[in-house]
Amino acid sequence: MTNETAAHELSIARLIDAPPETVYRVWTERTAEWWAPRPYTTPEAHLDLRPGGRGLMAMRAPDGTDLPRQEGVFLEVVPNRKLVFTDAFRAGWIPQNPFMVVIVTFDPEGAGTRYTARVRHWNEETLKQHEAMGFHEGWGIVAGQLAALAEGRSIPEAA
Repeated sequence: MTNETAAHELSIARLIDAPPETVYRVWTERTAEWWAPRPYTTPEAHLDLRPGGRGLMAMRAPDGTDLPRQEGVFLEVVPNRKLVFTDAFRAGWIPQNPFMVVIVTFDPEGAGTRYTARVRHWNEETLKQHEAMGFHEGWGIVAGQLAALAEGRSIPEAA
């Protein structure tokens, strides 16, 4: 990776006490349970896990307000190891206003998994916008929720 590529990148990493296959399965099959930082919820989560496949998430605020749906496509899917997706396109490769490309990796580390989410933005402006939205706190919370489920624990009602 060049410095230019990483210039507009935010990332979080967490060691999860479960094998990559378990973490990947929870990420892909139980997405609605961990995707939104509690007390927010994810009433809708659809993942078509193939290059060009649609990803659609809908989040709801604690007061019942539905947030704008997040739609994109998968660019790369390596079961149990890596997911790459973007919101630059909707299904059918229909361009939309791009914000980010997300690279999620599930790397074996000891008996567990080094979970890393790298989020690349097109420019400094969108990176700063994502930071101001609470990237580190929010993505950290959901990584903790993902870890709890993969480790066989329950998620607290509010993080």
